[in-house]
Amino acid sequence: MSKVYSIKTVQKMPISLEQAWDFFSKPDNLKEITPSNLGFNIISKHHGPAMYSGQIIEYTVKPILGIPLYWMTEITHVIDKQYFVDEQRFGPYSLWHHQHHFKEIEGGVEMTDIVHYKLPLWILGDIAQVIMVKSQLNGIFSHRYIAVEERFGKWPGAENKVVFG
Repeated sequence: MSKVYSIKTVQKMPISLEQAWDFFSKPDNLKEITPSNLGFNIISKHHGPAMYSGQIIEYTVKPILGIPLYWMTEITHVIDKQYFVDEQRFGPYSLWHHQHHFKEIEGGVEMTDIVHYKLPLWILGDIAQVIMVKSQLNGIFSHRYIAVEERFGKWPGAENKVVFG
């Protein structure tokens, strides 16, 4: 049986809680902070302007050799301006549970992402984690960190840390 892996990132942004929530709770903004080489494209038609529990978002993504994969997530929990959770319903993982937390701090907002994921194919998934998936996810979250800094500004003394568990 393959293992459940986790990722945690923390990023401080010199913006208001309202600005952070407004940007990150809109699915259409995901493409802006996702590496272009993944070919990320939202294909759902009815996800609405505001995030809500039960919301379904459909994407295509090209993580391997430019081959498009279908990915569907559901927003399972939302507490306005505090956190939301997206969970994969169909897609490349056996499990994908992504928490997005927002906390107002002096001078801005601290955003924490916690992802728990499991790969399919048992031992082959664990091998894929070592040779490809971990590094690809590190690249995705590192890209996102930089894209967020470019959009909202740098936090003084901040450094990018993607922590795998």
